[in-house]
Amino acid sequence: MTPTRIFLTRGIGRHRHQLAAFEFALRDAGIERQNLVFVSSVLPPNCAVVPRDEGTRSLSPGEITYCVMARAETDEPGRRIAASIGIARPTDSARYGYISEHHGHGLTERDSGDRAEDLAATMLASTLGISFNPDSAWDERKQLYVHSQLIIESSSITAATDGDPDGRWTCALAAAVLLP
Repeated sequence: MTPTRIFLTRGIGRHRHQLAAFEFALRDAGIERQNLVFVSSVLPPNCAVVPRDEGTRSLSPGEITYCVMARAETDEPGRRIAASIGIARPTDSARYGYISEHHGHGLTERDSGDRAEDLAATMLASTLGISFNPDSAWDERKQLYVHSQLIIESSSITAATDGDPDGRWTCALAAAVLLP
């Protein structure tokens, strides 16, 4: 199966049990009814990015569903967590793109999203033969990628939150869900 559509989603959940916090984050993301299979980072050629609502309407309960997921969890009150998915698509839709995940502690929503987007765009740029300085700032490289006219788009989605003040498990997740 080669996916033809993809949608991005995110969710946050809290509960006294870690697994239940993950379940609530899946519910918040709209993908709790799926049997999720985690895959690596290739965005198939000619794969359309569709809105979350359209994507979730396509899903059936119990269905095997492929996704790239980032997940961060904590039971420390006030600890900042973030989970991000980045995508980068080439101008030539017949070529493949990249999906990346980033998860961690202490980052703002924007910083986590920028890192995920940067990872996806940098992986794509390296396969397209775009010369760049990997140590330069993301904003600088993003402009280079745009001006190369080889990368049409890069974007990200992030779930970021602080750990529950009462020490319950907190889960943040972001996912790129692949559809037939």
